[in-house]
Amino acid sequence: KRRQSKTRTLKRRTHDKAVAPTLAVCPNCGDYYIYHTVCPSCGYYRGKIAIVKETVE
Repeated sequence: KRRQSKTRTLKRRTHDKAVAPTLAVCPNCGDYYIYHTVCPSCGYYRGKIAIVKETVE
């Protein structure tokens, strides 16, 4: 095994950066949610109720 130079190591690591998830605006409640997931605030997914949320009064 051979030692890898700093340049080679850094070139390999350039693609390891973290990317922020793409957010969309929920058409039902107007809150932000991650694409292809259920809206965490209202429970809708693609215009239908996926999770029944209980309202606290």
